[in-house]
Amino acid sequence: MPRKKKNRTRTILIIIGIAILLLVTLAFVGRRFSGPKATSVEIVTAQIRTVTQTVTASGRVQPEVEIVISPDVSGEIVQLPVVEGQQVQRGELLARIKSDFYEAQVEQAEAQLSQAKANLSQQEANLSLQEQTLERQRQLYDSNVVPLNQYEESETQYKIAQANLKAAEFNVASSEARLRESREQLRKTALYAPMSGTISQLNIELGERVTGNELQAGTSVMTVARLDQMELEVEVSENDVVNVSLGDTASIEVDAYPNRFFKGIVTEIANSARLQGSTFQEQVTNFPVKIRILDPHNAEARQMGTADTGLIGETPSTEDYASFRPGMSGTVDIFTNTVIDVLTIPIQAVTVRDFSRIERARARKSTSSTESDSMVVEEGAARAPRGEENLKRVVFVVGDDMNVTVMAVETGISDDRFIEIKTGIEDGNRVVNGPYSAVSRELGDGDLVEERASRSF
Repeated sequence: MPRKKKNRTRTILIIIGIAILLLVTLAFVGRRFSGPKATSVEIVTAQIRTVTQTVTASGRVQPEVEIVISPDVSGEIVQLPVVEGQQVQRGELLARIKSDFYEAQVEQAEAQLSQAKANLSQQEANLSLQEQTLERQRQLYDSNVVPLNQYEESETQYKIAQANLKAAEFNVASSEARLRESREQLRKTALYAPMSGTISQLNIELGERVTGNELQAGTSVMTVARLDQMELEVEVSENDVVNVSLGDTASIEVDAYPNRFFKGIVTEIANSARLQGSTFQEQVTNFPVKIRILDPHNAEARQMGTADTGLIGETPSTEDYASFRPGMSGTVDIFTNTVIDVLTIPIQAVTVRDFSRIERARARKSTSSTESDSMVVEEGAARAPRGEENLKRVVFVVGDDMNVTVMAVETGISDDRFIEIKTGIEDGNRVVNGPYSAVSRELGDGDLVEERASRSF
């Protein structure tokens, strides 16, 4: 009985083993004849489009023209007839500094000038007297009435009188210059608007003491700006600034007006960079670029500016004017270049691969024998050695049999979606657009793909 049970168990184990072996064989055969698995990808068609290259940067709104008012003399502010935001005309009084000290300086200089002029008159009279004395001594000396030393003494006194007169003249000129300086200092106690504009910043209060510009930078009391001529100063990276040129048009979006776009034009590109970061590795190199806002803005300031310049014509409606204030943040898209009717594909369809490896792989596939394979590989290696990379921009072109071919392409400019293709593919070619992992790493030359739903472009 135990023997019969033992034989039955052995039979069951043999049957199970045969079943497992059969399943493994069937799985291997199925994989062998099922062919390579297709990669699911997005496919797009190369098309003719217009591409505009843009450089995007952020910055702040500021007046094109603004003047910081600083006094040339020190003292207490005794008159301040303006407030921040007030519009002023050229030559209008902005502030007045207490002038008692400077008035006293003028009076003192006037007194010194009067004294110098009196001394000049005295020296002129003395010179006339010495001249008459010298003439009499000459006549007496010629008549042998006075000795030579007495005549020479009279001549010396005359020369001294001449020198004193010249010194008195210099003293008068010096006193006149001192008086002019004192009057100029007194005149500078009143601050006037250097141009028509708006008080965009007021830093002082009535009764506050300010420092003049005599020996160091004086107090910045206020800023006068032309708010009808605003611009954006943005920082453009060193890689993008080479594409920006004076006169390039731009589209400006200010954060305060999120759904509006304003026209702009590049008016200034800095020659020197601004470095940010404490260490060399952390440093970021940017170049300031100024973009003038072309659309009408700041209606009140614009009307005042038009009246100030004497322009003749109908004043445009101010209903749609934006009100920009210095310091507002915004973003600008600078249109640096445009190409019309060129072949394009989405940017993500282009990747970079080592073309030497692709050529060697193609060479291996094209040979059927080991000998010919070795010869072709050596020929491919002669064109591009195994240790040397040949990086190129490539795209994966999908054939009618759904196999992809790696094609090297020459690219041009790009916008935020499409890139110009100069050579490598033709209009109507279908190329792999995604996913990113397939385009950048997984796909190889000759791989089989299947199309999945793609995004519209």
